[in-house]
Amino acid sequence: MIKKHDPTIILVMVSLAAIFAGCSPSSTVIDSRMVAEIDRSIPYPIDIPSYYTDAVDNGTRTETGAPGGNYWQQYAEYSLYARLHPNEKKLESMVSIVYHNNSPDTLDNLHLDLHQNHHDEGIERNLAAEVTGGMNLISVEVDGEILEESYMDESRYVVAGTRLILIPNNPLPPGGQTRITIEYDFTVPQAGAGGRMGYDSDNLFFIGYWYPHMTVYDDVVGWHPDQYLGLAEFYHDFADYTYTIEVPSDWVVMGTGDFLNPEEVLTEEVYERYLASQESDEVVNIITSNDFGLATKTGAGSTLTWQFHAEFVRDVAFSVTRESLWDGARTPVNDFEYTQINTFYRELAPLWEEVTAYQQHAITFLSGLTDFAYPWSHMTAVEGSNIIGGGMEFPMMTLMGDYNDRGAEALYGVTAHELAHMWVPMIVNTDERRYSWLDEGNTSFSTNDALMDYHPGVDHHESSRQSYIRLSGTDYEGEIMRWSNFHGTQAAFGVASYAKPASVLAALRGVLGEEVFYEAYQTFINEWAFKHAYPWDMFRTFETVSGQDLEWFWRSWYYETWVLDQAVVEVRDKGSVTEIVVEDQGQLPMPVNLTITLEGGDTVKHAIPVDVWLRGYRITTLSIEEQNVVRVEIDAERNFPDVDTSNNVWESE
Repeated sequence: MIKKHDPTIILVMVSLAAIFAGCSPSSTVIDSRMVAEIDRSIPYPIDIPSYYTDAVDNGTRTETGAPGGNYWQQYAEYSLYARLHPNEKKLESMVSIVYHNNSPDTLDNLHLDLHQNHHDEGIERNLAAEVTGGMNLISVEVDGEILEESYMDESRYVVAGTRLILIPNNPLPPGGQTRITIEYDFTVPQAGAGGRMGYDSDNLFFIGYWYPHMTVYDDVVGWHPDQYLGLAEFYHDFADYTYTIEVPSDWVVMGTGDFLNPEEVLTEEVYERYLASQESDEVVNIITSNDFGLATKTGAGSTLTWQFHAEFVRDVAFSVTRESLWDGARTPVNDFEYTQINTFYRELAPLWEEVTAYQQHAITFLSGLTDFAYPWSHMTAVEGSNIIGGGMEFPMMTLMGDYNDRGAEALYGVTAHELAHMWVPMIVNTDERRYSWLDEGNTSFSTNDALMDYHPGVDHHESSRQSYIRLSGTDYEGEIMRWSNFHGTQAAFGVASYAKPASVLAALRGVLGEEVFYEAYQTFINEWAFKHAYPWDMFRTFETVSGQDLEWFWRSWYYETWVLDQAVVEVRDKGSVTEIVVEDQGQLPMPVNLTITLEGGDTVKHAIPVDVWLRGYRITTLSIEEQNVVRVEIDAERNFPDVDTSNNVWESE
């Protein structure tokens, strides 16, 4: 970090300032005076790890931010069968995985995530969790060979925390494939995986993180080594899934993917309503309270199997409900196509009567915002009060709280937020354990845009700014780029993952302008759709599309905890010109956008480029031809999260 310069450098910079001032347009002159000794930080080049630059050298990534010609990613096909025992709170299951090695590397061992082991005794955690015993492995096979748990045998498996490591006899060569078969069971925790799955009362289950899941092996890191600790979330490969869920017949199941056998499990009347909802712009009540216990074909005391299939998704999850209302409708994702909207909620959550409409708006709006149409057959929201207070996303599925105490606007906000996750990380795949901000920050930003469309007249980005500002500049704040599992507090994690990166994207929009910003934003979404994106891919995409070197921006906002504090110090009437003195009282350099009100009410705009601060100045004077200035305001549009806006306005007496 550069904090001070020697006198020689100061003289050179002062000389450069004179040159820049001489080249300014006649209507605007910037005169910057250096303090005797520089006491501000000047952004230096960002830190890019060698494993990322190696990927660029290998041609899997590019310096422009786009995927490289040699890009590859792993792929798997899952076949799952599960039986849920609601009374015992137990899931019994078997998974068969065909794993394809598309990498150029020979894999001597295979890694899988066992997320339910978060609930095992003695597991490392950064969130408290109910201890249920984790995942019980009954049998493990690789290509028909039975593996035993051992630390000594040549072929074996090892359980290490939330990681299962398979060491088969035969390595997996490039272009090869292998079949892994595992039989297992586990006790369902009440609010599992940090409140991301579980059960409530005797009428609702939401099952996620329920099967051994191939760990990501990618072109940047290889096998991802990070354990699931509870706070930061997940990183998965794309895969195809066929799965069958067996439950008692008076329960209703919905899950990720195409619902393959609705006519076999739903009564004829409910099935007809389900079909009608797929053609209706208005809400159809598919299951009402009169249908509880009567919505399925088979009588009490028996079971039904529900079948689903999904292609190229990161994960699958499913809900099992017995006394949930089921509303449905359709919503457009482009000019020609629709997707099905499903909403499951209990009568204890009356605000949920509007969630179908919320989902309709959010899916349609976000398809347009990203310029990438929602690609799947349905989007389903499930009310899970007492499992979760906020919301949790899975492909095509979300679990959310009742929001009785927080109100309708907050319920729309969490709905839009969880549905925005369908684009990041469900389409643009990101590593949430290290870079939670890459999905949560993008999603919080797009949620605020959706809120402004659904509830206009309010700057919904302001709530993110204020959440960030409350922690900014304190010892509790952590850098956005700090690995997510290593923030000191949950508050620091939350600000660095949600509020600050959302505010920073809004600030970047203010720097680039809306047209350029959204072109870059949409380019990133479309170029990295169904691929694994890293932070530097996003950074480089914005630089490529904008044609600007933004390294100062990435360093200042993402790698540091500097604060922005710009101030109008003085306005001087010099007869033929007006001088506006602006001071940068924080450490974070940003352009200064001035709205100047003249006597009579007319306004004009002037800007001081960020370059002034990047050359080390603290104070600069802007000379403009306009006279009779009565008011000067910094960032009247409120694009930037300035920590002290009380000094942003000057008014004549």
